Amino acid sequence: VQLVESGGGLVQAGGSLRLSCAASGTISNINSMGWYRQGPGKERELVAGVSTGGMTYYADSVKGRFTISRDNAKNTLYLQMNSLKSEDTAMYYCAAWRSHTLEELTTTLYDYWGQGTQVTVSS
Repeated sequence: VQLVESGGGLVQAGGSLRLSCAASGTISNINSMGWYRQGPGKERELVAGVSTGGMTYYADSVKGRFTISRDNAKNTLYLQMNSLKSEDTAMYYCAAWRSHTLEELTTTLYDYWGQGTQVTVSS
């Protein structure tokens, strides 16, 4: 499985970006998907996730601002990020699990991992 992120960039605080993650390879291995981020000097953080059944998870820091979605026909995961803040500056990584459940998505390490896309929010 290969995961390729795109859509990152430089944006002013208050602005929006939409990240995309295109999956290829043995797609049948992918069930739950999500987005992590790691900012400068910070630990990796699970930002959002979506289970096979469409249940979603959001970190408290992004609730109400970020929306995760997936287009299974296009094998693509999205992260719509609105009202961006300087603290959202990070490398954003797409991740995928063989697991179907949201519980496992939030408690276990991913099975597949992308190379990341940089998001920089200027204040």
